[in-house]
Amino acid sequence: MSGNGQYLGLDFSTQQIKAIAVDDSLKVVTEAAVQFDTDLPEFRTQGGAHQHDDGLTVTAPTAMWVKALDMLLSRMKASGFNFSRVKALSGTGQQHGSVYWKTGAASTLQHLQPDKTLYEQLKDSFSVEDSPIWMDSSTTAQCRQLEQAVGGAQKLADITGSRGYERFTANQIAKISQNNRAAYDNCERISLVSSFAASLFLGNYAPIDHSDGSGMNLLDICERKWSQPCLQACAPGLEEKLDQPVPSFENLGSISAYYADRYGFSPDCKVITFTGDNSGSLAGMRLQQGDIAVSLGTSDTLFLWLQQPRPALTGHIFCNPVDGHAYMALLCYKNGSLTREKIRDSSADASWEKFSQALQSTPMGNNGNVGIYFDVQEITPYAVGVHRFNSTDQKVESFPPAVEVRALVEGQFLAKRAHAEMLGYSVGCNTRVLATGGASSNTSILQVLSDVFNAPVYILDTANSACLGCAYRAKHGWLGSSKVQFQQVVQGAPEYKLAVTPSPNAKQVYDPLVGRYKRLEDQIAGQ
Repeated sequence: MSGNGQYLGLDFSTQQIKAIAVDDSLKVVTEAAVQFDTDLPEFRTQGGAHQHDDGLTVTAPTAMWVKALDMLLSRMKASGFNFSRVKALSGTGQQHGSVYWKTGAASTLQHLQPDKTLYEQLKDSFSVEDSPIWMDSSTTAQCRQLEQAVGGAQKLADITGSRGYERFTANQIAKISQNNRAAYDNCERISLVSSFAASLFLGNYAPIDHSDGSGMNLLDICERKWSQPCLQACAPGLEEKLDQPVPSFENLGSISAYYADRYGFSPDCKVITFTGDNSGSLAGMRLQQGDIAVSLGTSDTLFLWLQQPRPALTGHIFCNPVDGHAYMALLCYKNGSLTREKIRDSSADASWEKFSQALQSTPMGNNGNVGIYFDVQEITPYAVGVHRFNSTDQKVESFPPAVEVRALVEGQFLAKRAHAEMLGYSVGCNTRVLATGGASSNTSILQVLSDVFNAPVYILDTANSACLGCAYRAKHGWLGSSKVQFQQVVQGAPEYKLAVTPSPNAKQVYDPLVGRYKRLEDQIAGQ
C-alpha cells in the first residue's frame, strides 16, 4: 500500500466546496475550498442557498456548484498541486439535494472541451435551474401521499429506513412532477448532489450509491435496490431517470479526458462512487462494528454502526458506505450546545469550570431527578419545552443549580442511548464511543457520556470528517473493495485518544434509568 500516490476527497456541502488530498500513508497534503456566498456573489446565495418567500422552499443554483468546481481546481493548479499524482478521487455531497439534467445533457458531459470551463459548457444543462436541498420543508403533502401509498409511515420506514421527510428526494421529485411537469418531462436523469458531482468528473452520468440513496425514501435498504411501490407512488417513469444504484465503494472508471487535458490529471485516475455527507463522515471517523459516534455541536448528532437495523418513526437508517452488508443509523438533535450553554449561564455563572464542578459534585443518576430540555422544537421526539421530574416522576418547577446541570447532561445522553437502542443498537463489551465537536473537550461531560453508555469514550479532532472520509474511500475503491476491507485501508490514520472510562456501577445506575427516561419522554411527546 506504500508509494507516492495521492487520493483526493471532495465535499460539495451547503456553503462551500472543499478538497482534501492525502498521501499513501493517509497524511493530509493539501486542502482547498471555495465559499459560495463570498467567492461566487453573482449567485446571490445566503448560506449557500436561496430562501423563498413561502418560508418553506429552499434551493441552490445548480450551475453555482459547477462554477465552484472550476474555481477550486484552478486554485489548486495555481498553487502548484500536482494532479498527476492522484490515483483516485471520491467525494460527498450535501444529503437530500437533487439535480435535474436536461434532455441532451449527457452528450455535453461526454464531449467536454478542455479550452472551456465546465460552467460555460454545462450552465444550461438543467431542466430545474435551482436544486431543492435539505433545508426545504415544502413537501408535506407529498410525504403523506407517499406514506399512504405504501401502507403508512412505519411501512415506509421499514422499506426505506425513514418515514416520509420533506427534505427527502422522493418527495421533492413528486412535487416537481406535480407542479412543474414540463421540467420533469424534459429531464433525462435525476442525480443526488453526490452523484451529480461524480458525473462532472466521470464525463458521464454517475449512479447513485446505496448509502446516499438511502436518504431518498425510494431505496429498499434490505434489497439495496429501488422500491417499486415507492417509485410508482412518486412520479411516472422515474426508474429510467434514476438508473440502478450501486455500492458506495464501486470503481466507476477513469476520469474524463477533460481533466487530464485541462488540469494534468493522469488519464488513469479512477473515480470512486460519491456518497452523502453523513456517510462520508462515518468513513472519516473510521467507525467499526459496535462503535457509536457522538458529535456534540450546535446540533448533536449520533452515528451508529448496525448489523441488524430496526427502522423506527424517529431517526434514519442508511446502507453502510464502507461495508456492503451493514447499516448506519443517524439521529439528530436540535437542542445541543446552545442548550448546554443556556444552562451553564443560568446554573453555573456562565462558567464551564463551575459547570464541570457541578457534574463532579452530583452522583450518577442525580438522586432520581430527570430533566428533559427542549428549548426549540426537537426532532426526536417532536416535542418542545423544559420538563423536570423528581424521583417519583412528579413534575417540579425547578432544580438546585448543580442538580440542573447534571439533569441536562444526563438527559441528553439518556435520550441518545434510548433512541439508539430503538433502532437496533446494543452496547457490548467492544463498544467504543467516539466523541467529536465542541463539547468533546470537556472531560466532565464525556464522563457522563461514558457512564450512560457504559463504554469508554475516545476523542479525535475530525474537522472536515466527510471530506477526509472520501479521500480514504478513494483509496479503498482504488485498491479494490473485494481485495481489502476499509478498516485495513485506514489502519495508518491517526489514532483516537482514550479520554475516559465508565465509572464502577454505571451499568447498574443507568440501565434502568434509560427505560424510565423513555417513558417520561413518551409522556411529554404525547401531550
